[in-house]
Amino acid sequence: MRHSRGTSSAHLADTATGLPIPATHRFDSIEDERAQRRRRLAGAMRLFGKYGFAEGISGHISVRDPGERDLFWVNPFGVPFSRVTVGDLICVDADGVVVAGGDHSVNPSAFAVHSEIHKRGFDGIAHGHTVSSRALGALGLMLEPVDQESAAFYGNQSFYSAYDGPAVSVEHGRDIANALGERNAILLRHHGLLTAGRSLEEAVHWFFTFESCAKVQLLARAAGPMEVMSGEQAELAKAGFGDRDLAEFTFQVLWEEIVHEQPDLLDE
Repeated sequence: MRHSRGTSSAHLADTATGLPIPATHRFDSIEDERAQRRRRLAGAMRLFGKYGFAEGISGHISVRDPGERDLFWVNPFGVPFSRVTVGDLICVDADGVVVAGGDHSVNPSAFAVHSEIHKRGFDGIAHGHTVSSRALGALGLMLEPVDQESAAFYGNQSFYSAYDGPAVSVEHGRDIANALGERNAILLRHHGLLTAGRSLEEAVHWFFTFESCAKVQLLARAAGPMEVMSGEQAELAKAGFGDRDLAEFTFQVLWEEIVHEQPDLLDE
C-alpha cells in the first residue's frame, strides 16, 4: 500500500510505536490499487534477488488482487527474482489458471500453498528456501525472544514438521495454511520459511526480519547460552517491533531503495 508523505498528526497512523509513520493512502480506484500492488510485488522480488533469498526456481511471493478477491498475482515460473519486471507478473485464478499478465506458467507449489493461505484472509505471502531459516528448521527450533526484532514473532509463529515431498497438492497447501492459522510466520522443516500479512508489504517485512533473526540466533547458540527475554519483556518489545504499520512502512523504505537502484523493475 502506498503511504502518504504528510507529517502532520492528521496524516499519521495510530500505532503502538509512537513513531511518525504515515497513514495508509486511500486509492481512487481499484485499477490504481492493482497497479500499485503489482509494482510493489515486482520490487519485493528484486529485493529477494538483491539480498540472496533466491534458490534456483524455488521461492514465490504473491499478493491478492484488490478487485477480484479469488485471484492473486505472483512471480512467473523460471524467471529469476533479480530480473522480474511488472510486465512479467502473472495473475492466477482459484483453479490455478493464468488469467492475466506475462507469458509464463505458475509454479505448482506457489498455487498449491498460496491459494489456500489467501483464502484465510491474508493479502500478502512470501516464501523462500533461505539459509538461516532452513538451518533453524533443521534443528527443530523456532525463534526465541532474544532481541526486539525476534520478539515480533513471540506467540506469532508456527512450526510445520510434516514432510512428504514438495508441496504441489492443494491438500498439502491446505495443511500448511491450517498450521499457519492467523500467525504471520511458519517455519517449514526440511523446506523453508513462509510469512503472511494483511498486505504484501507486511508479509515481505516479516520474511526479512525472520530470516535475519534466525541468523542471529544460530550465531548466538554457537557462541554460548542465549539470554532470553521474560514474557513481559517480549510482549513490550512485540508491541513496537510487531506493529503492522511499522512493518509496512519499513518495506516502503526498502522499496524506494530498490526502485532507485533498479528502476527497470517497473517496466510493463
